[in-house]
Amino acid sequence: MNRTARLYALVEELRAAAPRPVTVAVLAARLEVSTRTVQRDLQALMGTGVPVRTTPGRGGGWSIDPAMTLPPIHLTPDEAAVLAAALAGADGSAAARTAFQKIAAVLNGPATAAAGQLAARIVAVPSRTDARVREAVHQALATNAVLCLTYTDGAGRETGRVVEPAGLLTADGRWYLIAWCRTRRAGRGFRLDRITSAVPVGEQARRHDLNELLRGSPAAGAVRPATLDPLNAAMAPSTSQGD
Repeated sequence: MNRTARLYALVEELRAAAPRPVTVAVLAARLEVSTRTVQRDLQALMGTGVPVRTTPGRGGGWSIDPAMTLPPIHLTPDEAAVLAAALAGADGSAAARTAFQKIAAVLNGPATAAAGQLAARIVAVPSRTDARVREAVHQALATNAVLCLTYTDGAGRETGRVVEPAGLLTADGRWYLIAWCRTRRAGRGFRLDRITSAVPVGEQARRHDLNELLRGSPAAGAVRPATLDPLNAAMAPSTSQGD
């Protein structure tokens, strides 16, 4: 997690707990960094005007102005339960955790009870995907960056691959990076749990059409999840009528 993402995550951790204080040790454990790093980041937040403050003594810690918290979101019990289940199946990263904290912090009434009751009945086997690998893949897709992968195939052979990421595919509970493989000079799918390292090479990738790379593969019929339609619509460029 880079420093910008970490500062944002710190704010979200404090928002989720507000108005209760959180100790530096707890924040460091959640963000998987040292207490010294957290102390520096909190001081940096104060310096930029974020309303964080420290309370000394037993039971003290760091907190944020309650005005920074969000108003309740009026979700139905079914909607809240679906979100809880979806995030429980996420990768366990800091981003997934803070996303759930945002939702939990603003729920109220029956929605809170429904999400809590379902959450109490969910267990998960820890993901074998390194959180750093997943973050590197997400970042490469967001910035269109070339990655150097260390990958173990189905036969247990470890190889190095330089790839140009095109998108992510989920199937049967597994995640795959779909990319143009410069080593094989063809489109390939890489199971995230078989990628042991993913390092950007400092080069911009060419744009590749995800459907084209999937053509002829068992996943050729893959479609975008309908649940993401509202987000896709919100990101679509608006059009205006001319005179």
